[in-house]
Parts: sequence; structure tokens; C-alpha cells
Amino acid sequence: MTTVPGQDATALAAAIRDGELSAREAVEASIARIERLDPGLNAVIGTRFEAALEDVERGLPPGPLTGVPTLVKPLAADVAGLPSAGGSRLFADVVAQQDSELVRRYRAAGMVVLGTTNTPELGKNGTSTEPLLHGPTRNPWDTSRSTGGSSGGSAAAVSAGLVPVAHGNDGGGSIRIPAAMCGLLGLKPSRGRVPGAPYDSSLAGPVSVHHVLSTSVRDSALLLDLTSTTPPGALFAAPSEPAGFLARMQAGPGRLRIGVATTVPDGPDTDPECAAAVRRAADLLDDLGHEVVETELRYRLGEVLTCSGRVMGAGLVALVDDRLQELGRELREDDIEPFTRAMYERYSTLSAADLVRALQGFERIAREMGTTYADLDVVLTPTLARPTPELGVADPRRPDTMYEHGRLISAYTSICNVTGAPAVSVPFGTDERGMPIGVQVIADLGGEGLLLALAAQLEQAAPWPTHAPFADPAQMSR
Repeated sequence: MTTVPGQDATALAAAIRDGELSAREAVEASIARIERLDPGLNAVIGTRFEAALEDVERGLPPGPLTGVPTLVKPLAADVAGLPSAGGSRLFADVVAQQDSELVRRYRAAGMVVLGTTNTPELGKNGTSTEPLLHGPTRNPWDTSRSTGGSSGGSAAAVSAGLVPVAHGNDGGGSIRIPAAMCGLLGLKPSRGRVPGAPYDSSLAGPVSVHHVLSTSVRDSALLLDLTSTTPPGALFAAPSEPAGFLARMQAGPGRLRIGVATTVPDGPDTDPECAAAVRRAADLLDDLGHEVVETELRYRLGEVLTCSGRVMGAGLVALVDDRLQELGRELREDDIEPFTRAMYERYSTLSAADLVRALQGFERIAREMGTTYADLDVVLTPTLARPTPELGVADPRRPDTMYEHGRLISAYTSICNVTGAPAVSVPFGTDERGMPIGVQVIADLGGEGLLLALAAQLEQAAPWPTHAPFADPAQMSR
């Protein structure tokens, strides 16, 4: 027996528990699908297939997801024995010596790690996953188009049914953007919810957070329950969810007051198809009994991008400098991509005072956005201001294209990385080219349970395809 594309992790684990198939059969089916389909996608860049089967033979821990295969994005998350390059030639020869804490938690839940996924260099491209080190990852819905970034490899893998769920992380939309482009559920948890150990954040910690890309809401809720215990000594800790996220999801959202916004102050114009998806979702939520009202987003995109750019840029400089010190040499021309180099050079001259002002800006922006929740429970927006672009539109060899499209692609997402608030991208229809469109729902800090409950209500009322509707893998290599 083999797994069926689109079967979520919860259903697959139940089938294994019930004896409908073995863990080995589930893992072998996933491996076979990767070998057959990934040459046309380039989603998976590191594999441990033999080791994974050995894990199964030795016996997997009994857990809620025993036998479920998964993949890990190798950026601030490590799988022992696999390269941990983060899509960068500067780190291409780094091999992880141990699992990161999050991967250990996956294994403790009984999951089987098959390998690692493609990511743009050091996660600095939200528009697409096209690192020079590994080449572009192609969208299973249309292989001429982007998967988004920086969790694009994981998104493509789940959308193509290679695995039912895969790890990602989100520093400006890097879970939600690929989820929207690949027709998946993508939750960015609250700041401090999921551990990043043993990585020191290099100031990315206030911005970036780990979780998964999934086909179902329940998988996202279950995995948040399994991975979100705050370890001792953590710098950030999110408000607790006493009932647990799966139980909170199952309890339903209640009747909510939902604000709807389809424009960003000082931001780009929103494509009519992206705005129309939000309007359809708002109408459905009204039909479901919620109070839906118009609202305005309370942030200036320019300030958000300036502050987050400085904080993330300072982290990039520290990361590159530490690596060069480890290697005992200067930066070479082909160590990093032109866009990464432009960022490195720009922020190498950042003063300590400028960095402090950026962090103070985080606090100002968060306070202003926080006033939203005095009279609203959640805010509904587009996930993206533009439909899924073609590959090559954001070219890391041309920094001007990266800056231009980065602003377009993260207009609605990066605010949550600055404030630390949770947000979820929910699939909601397709555009005129047949590509998925996502709508985003944002809650106040600690509101993941509410978001999951509302997303589950949308999932039931307007189900989405569980995987990309391709048939012939030969067509995926064009």
C-alpha cells in the first residue's frame, strides 16, 4: 500500500496506527515519490533515505505522528549528518553534527526525517527560491512560476505530495508567502513560540520564527502542540495556550469581530484578484455569523521595512563575519550572491545607534498595531499584494529586482515579524491563470489558537485542494 498525495499527516499517522500500512511502507512511498517527481521541482537538496529506513527498522518512538515522513529547511535548523548551508556557497561545506532542538522534537513525536529542502541564500528572498548554490525550485502548480521564499522548497514538497508536512521558518513572510503561492496552510506563530536552539539568533530572533507548511489546519495545530514548549533560558516566550492548540482549534472561534483591509498605508497597490479573494472570504465569514467591518492597517510599510531591514541586516553581517573568521580569510567574489553582498555592504556600516533605533521602532510599530485589537479580534488581509510571479523575476544577481519585488511581496506579511504577532495564510481560490491565492488573518500576540480555529472554520466551509493538480511528472521538467 502506498500513501495518497494530499493525505495529511494526521490521517497518515492514524492509518499507520490502525495497521492499514506500516511506517516503512509510508516512508518508502514518500521516498519513491521524491525520486520520481523532485527532478522536475528541485525542492529536496539533501537526503538521508537509507538512514531514514534504518530509523524505522530500529523502532520509532511512539507518538502522535509515528511513521510520518517529513523534510526540514536547512536554515537555522539542522539535521545531523546533512549539509547546513542555508542556500549559500559560503556555508556549502558545513555539515550538521547534531539535530537542532526542533528536529529532535519532530523525531520524539515519531516523525521520520527524509532530508532537507531548498532555500534562497540565507533566507533573504521572499519572492522566490532560486539560490545560485542549488538552482531554482519550481512551483508544482506551474513549473514556470515561483514557489515564494524563503521556505519555497518545503512548500513545493508538500504541495506536490512528496511529504504531508514540512518545516519552514518565517522572518518576513517566509512561511506564509510560499503557502499562498503553493496552495497550503501556513501559520507564523507568535514570537518565542517555537524554539530555535542551538542557534543564537544574531538579532533575527525578534523577527523570525519556526513552524510548518501543511495541507490541513489540524496538522498545523497538532505540530504546534508538539513543538512549542519554551526551553529554559529562552530569550522570548509567547503567551501560553492552556487548552492546547488542537483543542482550541476544535472548540471553534466563536463569533468574532473581524476587520478587513485590502490596502497598505504607503504600500503598493493590491492586485484586484488578490483583493477580490479577501472580499470573498469576508463575505463567507459574514455568512458564518461573524461581524465583518472595514478597517485600516495601522502601520507605515516604509518604517516596517526600514526597521526590519536593519535588524536582519545586522544579523547577516554578524553571520558572514563569523564564518569568515572561522575560515581565516576575507570575503571572496563568489562566496555570496550579489544581492546578499549588497545587503552585507549596506549594513556593515550600520551604527549601534541605528540598530537601537530600529529596535525601538519595533516597539513603536507594535504598540500602534496593538491598538487594533481594542475593538477587533482579528484582521483579514491579502497574503500577497501580487499574484505568483514567474521564476527569474526576483534575480539574486540583480539587487534592484530583489528590492523592488521584496517590497511588493511582503507588504502584508512583514508587519507580523516586527510586532511578533501570529498570522496565518489560508488558501482561498485561484487567480485567472489557475495559481493559488491566499488570504491572511492576523491576531494579537498569543492568538494562534484563535487563528487556527477560524482557519479550520474556513477549511470546512471552503475546502481547498490538498495538492497541486499535476498528473504527468514528465511535464514538470520543462
